Amino acid sequence: MELILLGIYSYIVWLIFFKFKWLPWNFVTQVIVVTIPIVGLTLLILLLNIVAPSSADVRVVNYVTAVNARIQGMVVDVPISPNQHIKKGDILFRLDPRPIEIEISGFKAQIESLQAQLLSAGASTKGFSEQVQNARGARDAVAAQLRLAQERERQTRELAATGAGSQYDYEQAQANVRNLQGQLNAAVATERSAVAKVGAKTASGDQDEVADVKAKIENAQANLANAEWRLEQTIYRAPADGTVVSLSLRPGAMAVPLPITPAMTFVEDEQWVMAIFKQNEVRKIKPGQEAEIALKMYPGRIIKTKVESIMWATAAGQLPIGFANNMAGVAPVPPNSLAVRLLKDKKDVDLFMASGAAGIGAVYTDSGVAIHILRKILIRVSAKLDWLILKLH
Repeated sequence: MELILLGIYSYIVWLIFFKFKWLPWNFVTQVIVVTIPIVGLTLLILLLNIVAPSSADVRVVNYVTAVNARIQGMVVDVPISPNQHIKKGDILFRLDPRPIEIEISGFKAQIESLQAQLLSAGASTKGFSEQVQNARGARDAVAAQLRLAQERERQTRELAATGAGSQYDYEQAQANVRNLQGQLNAAVATERSAVAKVGAKTASGDQDEVADVKAKIENAQANLANAEWRLEQTIYRAPADGTVVSLSLRPGAMAVPLPITPAMTFVEDEQWVMAIFKQNEVRKIKPGQEAEIALKMYPGRIIKTKVESIMWATAAGQLPIGFANNMAGVAPVPPNSLAVRLLKDKKDVDLFMASGAAGIGAVYTDSGVAIHILRKILIRVSAKLDWLILKLH
């Protein structure tokens, strides 16, 4: 772009000083002619870098997931191939489910046995309650008989005192009262014994035996739920749409849940387009502003985008704790720089961009709209230059 402007300027100078000779070509005019483009281009470029900042570091980044088995097991099936596109929910691999199925059968049988014990213990508790009810019924019956006998004893005593009744009937009534009083005492003792048996309960309201059986059932059910979850994990499904790379898992291998040895690497379809700017270049950049990028994998093509957000945090802004290295990673953001996330426009939303693709780009802020055209020309000239392959082999 600078060469084009210089060419236009040179043509104007030729017209003024040589073609039409409107001004003399002397030392003063020569100094002025040379100074104007130097100062003008310098100011133009400085202003352009503020109102339409450019980036020579545009990257296409994909989410990458290291796939590890959640449980240990023998691999029995890997129904995918490397670089094969996969939909979310597709099966990546299967582990042998038989050991876990055997565990599940054992836990189910254990629960059935414990439930039978619980029914037996519940019947015993019911028997204790019936004993209490029977004892209370017997006590109430004897108490009623005792009240009647006491009334007969009072009546015979009064009759014997007046001579209207015999002394024998009175003594017989006294004997009946004493006999029924003994029966009542025995019935009360039986009731207290039955109540004591039922009262020997835990805080949950069940007898010790029942509470123990219930605890065993709950433990067996927890083990069964864990085994069923492990059975589900024998089938590993794709977490999103994407592609599997670095596939090292084969049938017959032992899969272990160790993050340092992933079974495969899953690259998701979701992408980030990142443009790296110096920190003093992003002061006028805001979400929603127009942007353009040119990737080397598409020589000469301009891809329309918009600013989604600015990442206001970098690894350099984090203090390392222990042995943690926050600067680690693939192609980290350079020092004194910030990343701006760009979103593809509707026209190019379906354009394929390889993970790791690189290029250049520019953001057109709300200021200096009149000179944005210069940055657009520069971007397009640079994109055309990507057609050149400069190597000798």
